[in-house]
Amino acid sequence: MQSFSNIYNRIKESSNSFLGYPLAKDFSFSEFAPFLDLCINNVGDPESDSTLTIDTKEVERKCVSFFADMLNASTEEVWGYVTNGGTEGNLYGLYLARECYSNAIVYYSESTHYSVKKNLHLLNMRNVVVRSQENGEIDYEDLEQILTIHRDKPAVFFLNIGTTMTEAVDDLEKIKEIIRKYAIKNYYIHCDAAFLGTIAPFVEPRPKFDFAEGVDSISISGHKFIGGPIPCGVVMCKRAHRNRVANSISYVGTLDTTITGSRNGLTPLFLWSVLEKIGKEGLKLRVQEAQELAAYTEKELSGLGMNAWRNNEALTVVFDKPSDELCKKYQIASEGNIAHIICVPGLTKDRIDVFLRALELEVQELVG
Repeated sequence: MQSFSNIYNRIKESSNSFLGYPLAKDFSFSEFAPFLDLCINNVGDPESDSTLTIDTKEVERKCVSFFADMLNASTEEVWGYVTNGGTEGNLYGLYLARECYSNAIVYYSESTHYSVKKNLHLLNMRNVVVRSQENGEIDYEDLEQILTIHRDKPAVFFLNIGTTMTEAVDDLEKIKEIIRKYAIKNYYIHCDAAFLGTIAPFVEPRPKFDFAEGVDSISISGHKFIGGPIPCGVVMCKRAHRNRVANSISYVGTLDTTITGSRNGLTPLFLWSVLEKIGKEGLKLRVQEAQELAAYTEKELSGLGMNAWRNNEALTVVFDKPSDELCKKYQIASEGNIAHIICVPGLTKDRIDVFLRALELEVQELVG
């Protein structure tokens, strides 16, 4: 048991110090401890009962309904389920796209999360990487030039609603303009809103990425901005797409519509306990507090001579990469010559100030 105690203490200490990853810190789900003595399995479709009834599908449906409403849709129009995280949600969206158009070409920017390339390989889908602009947003001119070469093929647009390093948002309106300009009839739009899915609805101006704007599927992470001990998320799609892949499985007495058959039944409990408790207004307040901390962090980093910047109201503050020592100590993600701090809920100003003092000393040593 001593070894488990050591593991717990290490993770606890690391949880307090990381600054570079989109994982909320301010959660507690100890009330669900009794569920750890039960086997919980949301096997099959969340809307279809199974012969195995040790599930939380009722709660899972409430989670999907909440996100659908927040994204200007109803569960009559869209369907979804609670996933193991953003990678599974993106895999599902691309899987549906492939089932719609088997000979499609997927277009995504070079700033897209690394897991997408792996997903495309698993699905054996043709794809083209599009250049990114300096802020991480997709380069629309490059996309347009590439499309002129392949305009005879169905197109799958994989859009980032918040890129990994800079929290850049691909502009859906500009994508739709390109679609109209080249009269592309067969296309599918998937939005990777992993971190921003619960943030963007409260940002001004609100990024356009929901079902009212004509997208086909959306992936959102649950453990990032809402927070939780287990990675999870929600994927949603137009019902017609889900119906295309549904199969009835007699063994479990339910429909097979998801990526994994057996699914986590704990994470819907975690998600719903927060969503029910704080609602949309609570999420809005959560966003505002995080934005204030991000603005403070950007200002203070700039004051130290760092090239600090953010995309519109982003919680991700980009700045010049510090030493490897500081990146390791504060678990700061970096790429090339840039790094970032992500101002997640639960991250305090005091924690930011501790890092700023360490960075200031480093800057002084370099100058001196």
